[in-house]
Amino acid sequence: MSIQRKASAAWKGGLKDGKGTVSSTSKVLSNTPYSFTTRFENTPGTNPEELIAAAHAACFSMALSAQLGNANLAPESINTTATLTMEKLDAGFTITAIQLDVTARVPKADAAAFNKAAENAKSGCPVSKVLNAKITMNAKLED
Repeated sequence: MSIQRKASAAWKGGLKDGKGTVSSTSKVLSNTPYSFTTRFENTPGTNPEELIAAAHAACFSMALSAQLGNANLAPESINTTATLTMEKLDAGFTITAIQLDVTARVPKADAAAFNKAAENAKSGCPVSKVLNAKITMNAKLED
C-alpha cells in the first residue's frame, strides 16, 4: 500500500524581505502566508518548523491511540504538544530536537501499559521515523 500527500510552497523576493505561501491539496492550508519574520522572529504566522511540530503531535497522538488499541485499551483523550528546537550549527540551521508532552485519559490502563504504548508510538510514528533529531517525551496518564 502506498499513500501520497501533496503540499506546495511559493516564495517571492529575497530571504529577509520576501514572502511566501503554503498550500495543501486538501485545502486545509490555502495560500497560508509565511515569511522570514514568522520563521526566525516572533511575528504571528506559520513556518515550516511549526508545521513539522503540528504534524509530529498529530502523528504521535494517532500512533498512541493505535498502540493502546492493540493492548485492548480505549483512550478517552490524548493531548500532545510537540516542541521543536532549531539551532544554528556550523552546518547552518538544524532541527536538533523535538520534545513530546502527552497527557492521556485511558480507563483501565496502568502506568506500565501506558508507558509501553507511548514509547512504541514515539518510535513507530511515521513522522518520528523521518526526523533526524533527538526525540524526547514526557508522557502522563491522567486519573
